[in-house]
Amino acid sequence: MISKNYLLILLIFSSFLTFSQNKDRRNYTIQKITKPPKIDGLLNDETWKAVPITSNFVMVEPGDGDAAPPDHRTEIQLAYDNEAVYIAAALFEKDPGKVMKQFTQRDNINQAEFFLIDLNTYDDGENQTRFIVTAAGTQADARMTGENEDYAYNVVWESQITQDTNGWYVEIRIPYAALRFPKKEVQEWGMQMAREITHLNETYVWNYIDKSTGEFTQYNGLLSGLSNIDPPVRLSLYPYTSAYVDHFDGKTDFNFSAGMDLKYGINESFTLDMTLVPDFGQTAYDAVELNLGPFEQIFGENRAFFTEGTELFTKGNLFYSRRIGNTPIGFNDALREKLENEEIIENPDKTDLLNALKISGRTDRGLGVGFFNAITNKTEAVYRDSLTGETRTRITEPFANYNILVLDQRFNKNSSISLINTNVTRNGNFRDANTTGFLFDVYNKANSFNFQGQATVSNIIQPGQDLTGFASELEVSRTKGHIRYGVSHEFANETYNINDLGISQINNYNNFYWESSYQIFEPQGNFNNYRISLYGKHLRRYRPDDAVFTGSGGSFFAMTRERFAFGGSLEINGKFRDYFEPRIDGRFVEYGKSGGVNAWVSSDYRKKFAYDVRFYLEDYFQSERQILDLKISPRFRFNDRFNMVYSFGYFSQINRQSFVAIEVPEIIFGNRDQNSIENSIKANYNFNSKQGLNLSFRNFWSTATFVEDQFGYLQRNGLVAANGYDPASDPNTNFNIWNLDFSYRWQFAPGSEAVLLYRNSIFNQDQLSELDYFNSLDNLFQRPARHNISLRVVYYIDYNQIRNLLNG
Repeated sequence: MISKNYLLILLIFSSFLTFSQNKDRRNYTIQKITKPPKIDGLLNDETWKAVPITSNFVMVEPGDGDAAPPDHRTEIQLAYDNEAVYIAAALFEKDPGKVMKQFTQRDNINQAEFFLIDLNTYDDGENQTRFIVTAAGTQADARMTGENEDYAYNVVWESQITQDTNGWYVEIRIPYAALRFPKKEVQEWGMQMAREITHLNETYVWNYIDKSTGEFTQYNGLLSGLSNIDPPVRLSLYPYTSAYVDHFDGKTDFNFSAGMDLKYGINESFTLDMTLVPDFGQTAYDAVELNLGPFEQIFGENRAFFTEGTELFTKGNLFYSRRIGNTPIGFNDALREKLENEEIIENPDKTDLLNALKISGRTDRGLGVGFFNAITNKTEAVYRDSLTGETRTRITEPFANYNILVLDQRFNKNSSISLINTNVTRNGNFRDANTTGFLFDVYNKANSFNFQGQATVSNIIQPGQDLTGFASELEVSRTKGHIRYGVSHEFANETYNINDLGISQINNYNNFYWESSYQIFEPQGNFNNYRISLYGKHLRRYRPDDAVFTGSGGSFFAMTRERFAFGGSLEINGKFRDYFEPRIDGRFVEYGKSGGVNAWVSSDYRKKFAYDVRFYLEDYFQSERQILDLKISPRFRFNDRFNMVYSFGYFSQINRQSFVAIEVPEIIFGNRDQNSIENSIKANYNFNSKQGLNLSFRNFWSTATFVEDQFGYLQRNGLVAANGYDPASDPNTNFNIWNLDFSYRWQFAPGSEAVLLYRNSIFNQDQLSELDYFNSLDNLFQRPARHNISLRVVYYIDYNQIRNLLNG
């Protein structure tokens, strides 16, 4: 019934929604050329002398549509041939010495000024590719879905910058291999260009953006004149070699591997990406913490193949790529099934990815199609009988096939409907999973209201069990004007489960949310912008129908004309029934009413010294439980090449009723104190925009201490009855982890790079929670440290360059 209601709502809205395109939309008619310009940042090629100039940029931040002053004007020229689009930008500056040009590596803009061009080859108001060049020559590129930027997307393109007494200049070549566009004789692309003048705290755009209505991507201008493009074959190869030396606890291992990634343009619209013999040895370490809760810790994806060009596959939040190559599904079962006289001599905590591919693109009618497939290898635990010496194996994860299929239809230049299916099939008598989601994101004609929702069906099949679950989301919000508001609803039944390929930590809920806000779009007084919000939520269980939590609050955000930002929030919350902390379905622990206050400040990053400070305090009115969270992050820019950020975090929670153990039929709880300290440093020294040194360090320490003589049984009413229970094992914990990465990165050719990495890590976890930070650190250094040195070289090969070389 619920899914039928969603379809009905969509049909009603779609029947009268037609987006009215901006009537003042600017147009640039591009010219086809026979001789491409040399990409050297000098705009003196014959090509540019015959190409028209477009200018008259207008302010988007902090003002609204103000014309750029003549001494900061921006002049742009564009041209194309059968291989690429070319852009020349002259960015005038009356005082060139003030241009901020901090040297950074790819996709890291930091405080450098930049020129930006967005190309929406389908002119659909949402999906576009962003290219950025900073005043220091650094490149950045991203795939855009609405206003969401995905900088994990990396393609090969060329740019150069120069500077003189009149300003700075950019020359860009974007090959068609970096774009996807419909197959038709005459192309019309959406286009937006912008210039960030950091030292003035001003941003100007080519086509006016009405910040009070809709999304920025709906205000692209038009790039016309593209016709009869005959692009070359889009085939790129990325072969790699890597070598590793790993030393741990007196043992040294050497490893060498080689493989290749491949990108092939099936046609102008669709691209095939493959990874053959993948190597993820140099991925960044995870920010692991002491996890005392009932849910797994969620980490970001660090593997390039799973972050590049995945905007279609992440729709509906049904794809958590860390599932692929993660802990085998039978890892814990292998630990539990060890026989009395056996020892486990091997139980891998990760599966090996054999290969993966993805195909994605969009037709000329706005239909996006994505297909993803990955295969992981069989994983086994090995046992040895300590009496006989015999060994046996147990499969903890068989060969597994992961699939995703996505269909995403854009319409009216501001709306979309999507269908996504994920599937996990494991070889043999193991668990399989299938999930299907239907989504819509629809604006009305005036772009003043947005209607979005999702209906998802999950299915788990394993021996003796076939479970089908359902979840839905619906949100209606006003998206125009100073005053905005919205309401939303989320639902999931008790059998909803997408965790074979997605991530969903809870189910069995029926939740309601509301929010209202007031914001400005032009500077007022000392403020460039500010926003005031009021919000609330009411959470319920679906079955049985039971109130879980009700809370409300308000927040404030502001930024001054000098780029000093500050804000905070205040919340008042009712009682909270936690149905997951007890670890047994249907049981809950009840926490009392509470109030929380959050405050933060962030200073002007343009200055050499800047800082961020965030403070949070939550107090429970009917108990001694309290939470304190403090984070301080000073940063210093020594010069245009050297930058460092230090972060300190302190977390304290006292007197929290927490799970200890299950002793059937009782659930044991205790009164727990937890303290954590985190120190981290990120430092970069860049010789230029192609070579740099990077340091990343993190130490996280946390202790959990249960108060003696305050253990008890969890009652049916959610309260804990203290009874002097003495736990069989010590539940206290001291957790300490240390990671250090130091690397040299060199982009020696377009798309090609070499990375030399030194990695040092130490880990310790025990029950010595009485130790303070420094004594715990001394204890950590008594543990063996892992030292790893690796060299990875990736070389970009363009099929057309090889063909031309052979034919030449």
